[in-house]
Amino acid sequence: MSHIVVVGAGQAGSALVARLRSQGFSGQVTLIGEEPVPPYQRPPLSKAYLLGDMEEERLYLRPAAFYEDNSIDLHLSETTVAIDRADKMVIAGGKAIAYDQLALTTGSVPRRLPGAIGGELGGVHVVRTLSDVDAMAPACVKGAKVLIVGGGYIGLEAAAVCAKLGMQVTLVEMAPRILQRVAAPETSAYFRDLHRSHGVDLREGVGLDRLLGEGDVSGAVLTDGTELDLDMVIVGVGISPATELAETVGLFLDNGIAVDAQGHTSDPAIWAAGDCASFPYKGARIRLESVQNAIDQAELVADNMLGANKDYAPFPWFWSDQYDVKLQIAGLNTGYDKVVIRHGDKDGSLSHWYYAGDQLLAVDAMNDPRAYMIGKRLLEAGKSPAPDLIADPATDLKGLLRA
Repeated sequence: MSHIVVVGAGQAGSALVARLRSQGFSGQVTLIGEEPVPPYQRPPLSKAYLLGDMEEERLYLRPAAFYEDNSIDLHLSETTVAIDRADKMVIAGGKAIAYDQLALTTGSVPRRLPGAIGGELGGVHVVRTLSDVDAMAPACVKGAKVLIVGGGYIGLEAAAVCAKLGMQVTLVEMAPRILQRVAAPETSAYFRDLHRSHGVDLREGVGLDRLLGEGDVSGAVLTDGTELDLDMVIVGVGISPATELAETVGLFLDNGIAVDAQGHTSDPAIWAAGDCASFPYKGARIRLESVQNAIDQAELVADNMLGANKDYAPFPWFWSDQYDVKLQIAGLNTGYDKVVIRHGDKDGSLSHWYYAGDQLLAVDAMNDPRAYMIGKRLLEAGKSPAPDLIADPATDLKGLLRA
């Protein structure tokens, strides 16, 4: 009987094993995870869960009983330390597990501050796992002083939650503007104003020089010489693909575990999907850090493990919740040279449309789900309305789908 082993019990791993069963695979399925709890959603961790609006069990992607009911051998609290490619074995939890096909859905790991500048002091946190958030929660109290390092989506979402909890929030971003790597200046300006309106001391073009404290963090010195008194620090300076296991066994890496269009790694018996995997896309190689990609790519790999021979053709979309604003993003804005601003039908709703020449690349929609959905459908259909039509408030967006 064929045995499929999946290493990494996150969003991608859970989606992959569920897909195998839904597609009728009757062989043995094993899912191995390092954490002590079943696969769970990560986005609510730093929002609803930290705010106390969501209990742990509601984070679970599927009830714990799902895995037993579907004959999925779920190994928790087990680290996979080695792969024997020649004999097709993984070593996890002190035992060898044979596989016929292996999938790596190891996800990503948060970048941390160097120990030399105080990154190992107590009270310095990252936001990635349930245990990360459980560790910081007791310090997230009204009036506490928190420094957030990094003005990407992770840092901004953390700032929003801390501000809602009544904390004194300072956010520093080394780049000239927040969201510089992922969004247009117009979107950066929108969120800069949003955070400052909620009392966040947001400083751009300013980095962290070092943290202060004996044992626990008590302050920070910024690159402009400012010194802050602090109770805690949240680090949101990005994530890196979790490739250590793949690297030790000689799989080819290129901004993650390199896979082909179907999800194969450089070993024909090993596949990869999710945050850890880079794949070919429009003549380049990219890696997408999103829930949508983790699910879609993992399900494609499951299908291909069963012989579907399908290529991955993603239509990227993302979201971020900050205060009462839902940002929804469709497409990838890489290579844009123009941003068209469109005001929505409701107060405060707004969308930014990215173009390269006359080609629509992506849409950022702030509290404007209609613009997001239409933009997403236009992108999926390969349609690019003229920029002046998008800018014109009289244009019926839905009508552009029929053009």
